[in-house]
Order: sequence, then structure tokens, then C-alpha cells
Amino acid sequence: MASSSCFSSSMVIHVTLILLVLQMGSSYAQLSTNFYSTTCPNLLSTVKPVVESAGCDGSILLDDTSSFTGEKTAGPNNNSVRGYSVIDDIKSKVEAACPGVVSCADIVAIAACDSTVILGGLSWEVKLGRRDSKTASFSDANSGLPGPDSNLSDLISRFQDLGLSTQDMVALSGTAYTTRPISMLPLPRQGKGPAQTPRAPGDDNQAPLDLQTPNLFDNNYFKNLIVQKGLLHSDQVLHNGGSTDSLVETYSKNSSTFSSDFAAAMIKMGDISPLTGSNGEIRKECSKVNG
Repeated sequence: MASSSCFSSSMVIHVTLILLVLQMGSSYAQLSTNFYSTTCPNLLSTVKPVVESAGCDGSILLDDTSSFTGEKTAGPNNNSVRGYSVIDDIKSKVEAACPGVVSCADIVAIAACDSTVILGGLSWEVKLGRRDSKTASFSDANSGLPGPDSNLSDLISRFQDLGLSTQDMVALSGTAYTTRPISMLPLPRQGKGPAQTPRAPGDDNQAPLDLQTPNLFDNNYFKNLIVQKGLLHSDQVLHNGGSTDSLVETYSKNSSTFSSDFAAAMIKMGDISPLTGSNGEIRKECSKVNG
């Protein structure tokens, strides 16, 4: 029988899709940790090897169509969120084992947990039973997701709008294996502020948010903020004389507290208004709607 806990591994991968659960739908219903125990009992053992080898409602996974412009090229996502091919690979193997049963949104949720453990973080019980969105919105992604120049009050309010606390926001911000193309970074600031990398126009090399251990789940992200070395403005505002300074300082000193708070925040985020029941669909391919 499948359980929804994820597995550990010594291999390291990039999976920035963990925050995509914020892009889920608007019809709330209860999710379950054993949702696929009968219909797809080997689901987790199918997903795990693909996540290892790679080193939401899944709306971000959709390619552009004639009826909508998707979310992949929205400002907060373009050239930053990656791993689409990993999700596609997982989906193809899951479809071979359990055709038409498991949503892309649930695959993303499972892969997020697996990748966090692979990088050294804690596992959590992943609630399942989401269905996939039939559409995506470029404008919603641009307006709904915080950008690299967001200030602290904007970050707090956007997370609160989704039912997530300030603590959740700070903990989720610590996913320091996320990267940004250098061409997308703000220009270096003068005086006090984040020490950012100078860039040349068109430079699409990736810049990790944590330069010390970009492929590990640890608390170096917060240690960097303490010494004013946050890569983005939206990072450094978490420790810049504001209300979240104490949380950053706690996480910088106690990696286990950060890891447990992150896992708790991921569980909360997974419960944000998923599409369930007869809403949405189970996509055959994650990059396009059925039919």
C-alpha cells in the first residue's frame, strides 16, 4: 500500500517547483495521505527513482495555447522555475503504471517532498487527491506571485492572503537551492543592502540564492541574510530591521527549527484550495489539457 511519506536519497537535484502549490485552484475539499492506496498503490516508488535520477494544480506546467498564455514565461517564473521535463518524465512512468489516475498537481507535491529530503531536509506527510487545472493565467502569475523587488509588507500580505503566516513565509523563503538567471537580478545596490552579483546584458547563467551550499537544504540562506548577503532585494528585506529579523536569526542559529517549520509550512501550503472531486481533470500529459 502506498503511503505519502517521501524517501531519503544521497543524490541532489534542482526542483524549484515546490512553491507551485501556491498556484492551485479555488474549490476546497479534503485531501488524504492515502488517496491512491487502492487506485495506484506503487505511486511513490514510481516517482522516487525519477526524482533521484534528475539530480498546486499544476497550472504552471501548461504550455501556451491559442486560448491562453500560460504561466511559464510570467515574470516570477521565466527562466527561474525549471524541472518541467522531470515532471513530464514522472508523469509518463506513472501513466504507464496507473493510467488516468494521478494528477500532475499531486506529482508536483510528491516530487517537492522527495527533492527536499534528497537535499537534506525533513520529509512530511503529503496529502493527495488534487485534480489538474484546465487553464493557466499569465496575468494571474504576474500579479499573484511576489517578484524579486518585493518589500517585506508585500511579502507578508501576499502569503497572508493565502492563509499562510509570516513564519510560514520566512521558512518557505529558505529554499536556497532555488536559483535566478543573473540577467534577472537587480543591479547591485549602493551602501547597506544585499551584495548582489554584477551582470552583463543577456547573461542567463544561473545564480544560486545560497552561494555556499546551493545543492543542500540547510540554513545558510539565513546566515547570508544576517551578514547582508541576500541575493535578491526580496531576500534581504527579511533581515533588514523589520519584523522578521528575529525569525531569520532563529533559523540562522538552529537548522532543525528551520527544517521542521519548513515542513509544517509545506503541509499548510498543500491545503490551499486544491481542485478536487469533479473539478478540473487528470491530465494525460502535464504540459497540455486533455482533448
